Amino acid sequence: MEKAQILQLGDELYEALAARKTVSPLTSRGFDISIEDAYHIQQQMLSRRLANGEKIIGKKIGVTSKVVMDMLGVYQPDFGYLLDGMVYNEGESIPMDSLIQPKAEGEIAFVLKKDLMGPGVTNADVLAATEGVMACFEIVDSRIENWKIKIQDTVADNASCGVFVLGDRLVDPKCLDLTMCGMVVEKNGEIIGTGAGAAALGSPINAVAWLANTLGKLGIPLKAGEVILSGSLAPLFPVTAGDSLRVSIGGIGGCSVRFV
Repeated sequence: MEKAQILQLGDELYEALAARKTVSPLTSRGFDISIEDAYHIQQQMLSRRLANGEKIIGKKIGVTSKVVMDMLGVYQPDFGYLLDGMVYNEGESIPMDSLIQPKAEGEIAFVLKKDLMGPGVTNADVLAATEGVMACFEIVDSRIENWKIKIQDTVADNASCGVFVLGDRLVDPKCLDLTMCGMVVEKNGEIIGTGAGAAALGSPINAVAWLANTLGKLGIPLKAGEVILSGSLAPLFPVTAGDSLRVSIGGIGGCSVRFV
């Protein structure tokens, strides 16, 4: 794509985010958008947010589960950036008017104590660089109307990231089998989903290693102190005002959030 088109689409997504509105799918516009183009559009959207005073505090991995890969027809993960304006803590309420068309997914978040820079990052490297893991919700939110997304749409839209909620317990991952950790998601007191660590590329550790190596090829490190969301362990669930959600992950703990 031409640079002017990339800048235009990145600006359009940023303005949709700011106005809490949707735009038509980028892949429906007649452009021949490659995944590489989509990441350039993502960078333009991100640059607008950074220019507005937000700061990068981590990264997220998306399209890690088979159900999402099948939905998009793409069999590789993607990534986006976490900014300081996105984070909520255990038990806090999220105003629905700050989002557009949110869906919640339960995940395992990694908090890093050392930089990770690929290529060549192994699972052992990920564990050595991790201060701890915690239960979290990622609240995905698409700026693309009616979630009519292809992989290029979600990549351009910062991997459809909205906000995220961190639990209040940090656990050493070396004491756990993150592949086998079972997850239960409850909505208004009823179980609506279950999953396990293996749903994220076979293990959340695999997902973080993939991200470190993928970003390393671009000269981008995962930095000490950053939060890394390792991918959904169950299908996404729509949320509305009044909903209360809780995720519990075996050996790690829980995370709860309410939408108002």
